[in-house]
Amino acid sequence: MNEPLHPLSLAEILDKTAQLYRSRFLVFVGIATIPAGTVFVLAAGTFAFMAWMGANSRHGGSVADVFVWIFLLLLFVIAVPLGLGANALGEAAMTDAAARLFLGETFTIRSTYRTAWKRGWRYLGLYTLQGLIIFGPPIVVFSLAIAGLVAVKVAGSGANDNSPLFGGLVFLLFAVVGVFLIWMLLRLCLAFPASVVEQAAAVHSLRRGTLLSHGTRSRILLLYVLGMILNQVLAWGVTFPVLIAMELIPGLQGPAHAQVAGVIAMFVMYGSFFAVKALTKPIYGIALTLFYFDQRIRKEGFDIEWMMQQAGMTPVPAPIPEGIQVTQPPLPPDPATSPIAEELVLAEEVPAAEPVSVAVPTIGAAPEEGKA
Repeated sequence: MNEPLHPLSLAEILDKTAQLYRSRFLVFVGIATIPAGTVFVLAAGTFAFMAWMGANSRHGGSVADVFVWIFLLLLFVIAVPLGLGANALGEAAMTDAAARLFLGETFTIRSTYRTAWKRGWRYLGLYTLQGLIIFGPPIVVFSLAIAGLVAVKVAGSGANDNSPLFGGLVFLLFAVVGVFLIWMLLRLCLAFPASVVEQAAAVHSLRRGTLLSHGTRSRILLLYVLGMILNQVLAWGVTFPVLIAMELIPGLQGPAHAQVAGVIAMFVMYGSFFAVKALTKPIYGIALTLFYFDQRIRKEGFDIEWMMQQAGMTPVPAPIPEGIQVTQPPLPPDPATSPIAEELVLAEEVPAAEPVSVAVPTIGAAPEEGKA
């Protein structure tokens, strides 16, 4: 990235999102196609199986029930974890690609998914925790509230009771649960950028996302509203031409082909939904990553830190290749505790011997008195 980092307004974030998306359009669509295609295949398989079971249910009810229970078990054991894993890796890969492009680095579809795969369990845990926190409490509260209204026999809950009280309470409950869901989504929407960029654990990423989203949640809400409008426009723009073309095909006219036409129309609607999701998913991923960096610039001075790092003023540790174990070299011995130092100390403590004078005769000296 050649331009310096600085705080961005909402219009600048949207414009920057469009620029980054256009610059690597095929790569971003390829990253988003993998999770969207995985979910589409699972949903199409489920739809095809249910249609086949409905068409063959008249041949034996007990056998059909057994197949349905086996399929539901396989769906819970295989399809649900596979869908969660694909979406978690896709979210991490999209965030990694957006962050690399924003900071001026290069990337490919393979490199982003390879990076996400190395920490796949972390991203799967984060994606699961995020979903449980956002959708878990509303589902539990809504289910308990409906069960309570039915248990106390609120007016309008019976089959032959036309009172609007039950319907009004359900609508109010929907509104309260929806507000809570949107509020939690806005609080935690920056958790994935925090986890990918900072390599933080799942719980810490949720806390970081909540902290960084404070002060910009209204702007993120506007982003989601604009994204939903764009999603609906593109979905109907893809679906309407196909439905019009189906009406013009003579072989699909008449009551005899009504079931086939209905199946095709439903398949087209689901297919257009997943195709549009693959096209719009990069918009959310890029924009949320820009919001993450914008909040770090505003709150933590990330722009100054990045300028210092680019100028070489902040030392960055070199990456350690995988498989190499780095050990700390042994420290040099302390001179105060080495054996040589101990000997020197002992030598200093022993008092030095007094000098002994020895008379050395001088050559040619006179003999002492009394001696010859």
